[in-house]
Parts: sequence; C-alpha cells; structure tokens
Amino acid sequence: MEDSTMDLQNMDLQGGSLQISTEVIAKIARCAALEVEGVAEVSCGTQNKKLKDLLEASIQPPVAVEMRDGTAELTLHLIMTSGARIPAVAEKVQENVKSAVQNMTSVTVSRVNLVIAGLAAEQ
Repeated sequence: MEDSTMDLQNMDLQGGSLQISTEVIAKIARCAALEVEGVAEVSCGTQNKKLKDLLEASIQPPVAVEMRDGTAELTLHLIMTSGARIPAVAEKVQENVKSAVQNMTSVTVSRVNLVIAGLAAEQ
C-alpha cells in the first residue's frame, strides 16, 4: 500500500481545486468502523508480540488507502469484541466505511478489505 501522507485525491471545483489526502480518507474510515457495534478498535493487534513483531506492526498502518484511477481501495485491521458475529459485523463495517468515505469526500470506494487482527477480552 502507498504512503498515506503523500497520496492525494485531486478534484476540480468551480472556484479552484480540492485535494484530499489519503490520510484524511483513512481517518474517516477508522471513525466509521468504530461506529459499528462489535468493533473494539482499529488496530493491527500488537498485544502479546515480540519486539520484532511490534516493530513490523508499527510500520503497517491499521488503515491503508490505495488510490487507483480515482477510486479508493481500503484495508482496515480490526479488533473485534468478544462474542461478536464476525461476518455480520464485517459486512456492516464495509457498508459504513464505504458510505462515510463516499459521502464526505465524493471519492468512489471500490473495495473495503478487512483483516480481523484480534479479539478484545471481555470486561
């Protein structure tokens, strides 16, 4: 996936232009995923890992945005709540993320890929 701080989605507006960084798209996607019941956090799941694994996980962002021909493909790493019905929650996350990004930015979302990185312990 590309560096999210450098990639921009460019749009022509009547009075000028608009650039939306993929970092902004990633933040919108993260917030939309956290709105779904059953999602504990958006994270690569770095608990209980060795130092080498932690360093590698810190390089990989929990939300990655790849722009191709003006459309966005997103990959989110999620920690689910214990007892959540993962397929049902995943489908709701995909719908919520796609809708939020498209409504807030007018960027077409082609795919929302999810990686279930862990389960949150019951509290």
